Amino acid sequence: MRSDNVTRGVERAPNRSLFYALGYTREELERPLIGVVCSYNEIVPGHMNLDKIAEAVKAGVRAAGGTPVEFPAIAVCDGIAMGHIGMKYSLVTRDLIADSTEAMAMAHQFDGLVMIPNCDKNVPGLLMAAARVNIPTIFVSGGPMMAGTMNDGRRTCLSHMFEAVGSY
Repeated sequence: MRSDNVTRGVERAPNRSLFYALGYTREELERPLIGVVCSYNEIVPGHMNLDKIAEAVKAGVRAAGGTPVEFPAIAVCDGIAMGHIGMKYSLVTRDLIADSTEAMAMAHQFDGLVMIPNCDKNVPGLLMAAARVNIPTIFVSGGPMMAGTMNDGRRTCLSHMFEAVGSY
């Protein structure tokens, strides 16, 4: 396993001590280390449910005999970043996501990855990272963001808001 580079042998005792400091057990370090990269955060509405998906993924990794290690992927909400200097930062997040995920996967020698993205920058950024690291990788999408409702019960969505602003 790739993770043997950070978990096995006398020369890796310092590495193991850091895993132990994180709460991992000897048994967990003998299993494949599976990076679970999740773009959950509290600023992108389409990512609000991803923490729950990550918990289910980690339970599945454990049930399959692996040791899950979760780490985040950044995300910018285009809708919030739109119309000001913030939009300058949206597109470049693809490369930041790819670079940082590659760095985490290679630095920690994960045996496999599960990626939990949503939105149009995180999915390609994580796909780019998966291609670069070339280790077994599974994608679990958070799915579409549900539309909301108005006080009178009519369904509405972000597109309706943009159209309303344009009409105004």
